Amino acid sequence: MKSVADVMPGTLDLLILKALALRPMHGWGITSRIQEMSQDSFQIGQGSLYPALHRCERRGWVTSYWRATENNRLARYYDLTAVGRRAIAHETARWRRFAGAVDLVLGG
Repeated sequence: MKSVADVMPGTLDLLILKALALRPMHGWGITSRIQEMSQDSFQIGQGSLYPALHRCERRGWVTSYWRATENNRLARYYDLTAVGRRAIAHETARWRRFAGAVDLVLGG
């Protein structure tokens, strides 16, 4: 299993946006969703997740609020903004350009 720190910078932000495209989630839910979507290829630690979430908040891509979880515990939930929804397309295109360029260099 890889940590997201082992992949291209900015990838974690895109993975967070994609996970939140489904519904608002708290931090543990986001990491679980990314792990599930990647078929257990990525495991994200709190030390990577929360700085990325704060970066996404500063960019206006996500907003956060406190709410009770299913287990009646208070947790900070994160939700996409309209700007964040548009950023998914932009960041996906940027990532695909990067991956395509690497593929060209590798002779794919």
